[in-house]
Amino acid sequence: MPINPSSGSSGGGQSVAITGSNLSGATAVHFGSKLATITADTPTSVTVTTPAGNGVVPVTVTTPGGTSNPLNFFYVGAPFKSALSATAGPLGGGNIVTITGIGLSTATAVHFGANTATPTIVSDSVITVAVPAGAAAGAVGVSVTTTGGTNNGFSYTYVDTPTIGTANPTSGPASGGTAVTIPGTGFATTQSVTFGGVPAPFTVINDTTVSAVSPPTADGAPGPADITVTTVAGSATSPTPFQYVAGPGI
Repeated sequence: MPINPSSGSSGGGQSVAITGSNLSGATAVHFGSKLATITADTPTSVTVTTPAGNGVVPVTVTTPGGTSNPLNFFYVGAPFKSALSATAGPLGGGNIVTITGIGLSTATAVHFGANTATPTIVSDSVITVAVPAGAAAGAVGVSVTTTGGTNNGFSYTYVDTPTIGTANPTSGPASGGTAVTIPGTGFATTQSVTFGGVPAPFTVINDTTVSAVSPPTADGAPGPADITVTTVAGSATSPTPFQYVAGPGI
């Protein structure tokens, strides 16, 4: 006498089909000590709505002819999420996010707002998922659906690819140390600023402005250097290079 599915939410309310023989006229289906609601009954199957429960319980069907042998049904609690490995990423998606928590081994879907992705189960406490593309830049809720239910509570922010304008000032000494203001868009998640590939200290003023200090040139010589700003959504390079100039000599 198979039962399908053989597991479900501890909150109950799940439709379960029990198949076998001589099941017509079923008067009761017990999940442990609790009665399920019978919704359909034929000689070879009984369909019920599960009551709430916990752990593993025996399921029996009672008909005018007696009570069946028991089958095990596994109650699964709702998942609990404790952390996302990344809370922001590119609007196009595709980046891998790790979700940690409890009760994740039966995860079937991870929802990012209205978009859904299928997770890879690592263990009961870890799943990974490729973030689906977003509809627009901004924050969306993240939820995980398992056999035990759906858990919400996290936010993920989709970020547009950055754009960058001409920095001010546009030149400074090859020894570095020039304070430079960089205009653009999508700077809130800036991860690095480089001058000719050399990392520069920076401060994110807001989503449209980054302040940086030009580093010394790699070889100590003057010349042009591309300014590149990298965020979680990608990189952008200033249309006008920063010009390192030689110091005076006498």
